[in-house]
Order: sequence, then structure tokens, then C-alpha cells
Amino acid sequence: MSAITIALHRAMRLDGALGVAVVDYVSRMTLGTLGRPDGLDLAKAASGGTDVVRAKLAALTLMGYAPVRLEDILITLDTEYHLIRPLNRRTHEGLFLYVVLDRHRTDLATVRKELRQIEWLL
Repeated sequence: MSAITIALHRAMRLDGALGVAVVDYVSRMTLGTLGRPDGLDLAKAASGGTDVVRAKLAALTLMGYAPVRLEDILITLDTEYHLIRPLNRRTHEGLFLYVVLDRHRTDLATVRKELRQIEWLL
């Protein structure tokens, strides 16, 4: 089983996880997905997340911040959280995790802690 597959399965064990993807924001390529959030094409949402990551990294550069300071980006919807976590390890530059979570069943602090651990799998 590949590291991406293992990471996807581990992320889906998070309380409230509805779907997860690993995406390359340089090429816009989705490297893997797992889960089926209602009414959401996870691959399209994850690919669209590349625009969010690129915009935020450009804004950080303008402010003089190093991209490694970007831990995650949270998008809050009425019933869901969409959490984008760029993988800052040098070997995975350009990749991010895109996680869709049920807003009412998720503890963000726990999710963030677990995503830090999952990052080391990739």
C-alpha cells in the first residue's frame, strides 16, 4: 500500500471526516482521494483548493513571511469545514492535504494534531 493510500485512510478515521485528498498545487493534480461528501466532487474541490493555496502563498510572500509558516487554511461552511494543510516537509514541497469535515462532529484541535502526524507518513 502506498504512503498516500495509508495517509488517506488514516485521515478518514478522524471524527467527522467526510473526505480527504492529497493534491499537488503546482500541477493541480489530485494524487488520491477517499470518501464521498454529499453533493461534493472531492477531486474538483481539491483541485480548486490549489487556487486558495497559491493565493495565500503569494500573499505571504508579499508580506515577507516564509511559506513554511502556513500551517493550514480553514474554510468554514454552514455544515462543513474544509481544511487545507500544505505539506511543508522539503521532500513534499507542492503537496497539500484537503480534508472535508462534518462541522458538528469535528474537534479542530484534534484534527490539526492528527494531520501533523499524517504529514510524516507522506
